[in-house]
Amino acid sequence: MSDAQVTRVVTSGTFSLDGGTWEVDNNVWVIGDDTECVVIDAAHDAGPIIEAIGGRQVQAVLLTHAHDDHISAAAALCAATGAPSYLHPGDRVLWDKVYDEAPDRELADGDTFEVGGVTLLTLHTPGHAPGACCFHSEELRAVFTGDTLFHGGPGATGRSFSHFPTIIDSISVKLLSLPPETVVRTGHGDDTSIGAERSGLEAWIARGH
Repeated sequence: MSDAQVTRVVTSGTFSLDGGTWEVDNNVWVIGDDTECVVIDAAHDAGPIIEAIGGRQVQAVLLTHAHDDHISAAAALCAATGAPSYLHPGDRVLWDKVYDEAPDRELADGDTFEVGGVTLLTLHTPGHAPGACCFHSEELRAVFTGDTLFHGGPGATGRSFSHFPTIIDSISVKLLSLPPETVVRTGHGDDTSIGAERSGLEAWIARGH
């Protein structure tokens, strides 16, 4: 039996791409027990994330994708905790807009991370970004989707390095096949569930974005 808990940390800042800048609030997820944890995304400000970590050992900083709002605190967070950053190589083109140094390690579809008695399975779900990944835990009955799937539909695909048919394929194949009770922990905003989102697929396709 696992003692793992999920903590949401909300940080605020900006997202910039294609010449535009927007104010955004981001969800950062800390998953683990009393002694160890992993962090999913490192948004805006390392301070509140480090506070949520407490004195625990951080096994990894897992990045759902490399839009600047999701990675801007990665260097500071990794320096403070000694944890390696993980990013899918498909998103290096975005990472390199923020950092001169490469991420510590590469993510691949099927990679697993063990923490606090639970397993996080990496699902490569391109579309919002080329290297976008989600992390599914059967034990937690949750999937951490970054900006791939939100309450009400897929993440935005109207900017550089994104593609709507690709995100629809990713969601259909990798996410909507998960159990309907799976909680969707998103990169921004409220949680939803796989069951709640399945019914919207045809409407999203018809909408076309």
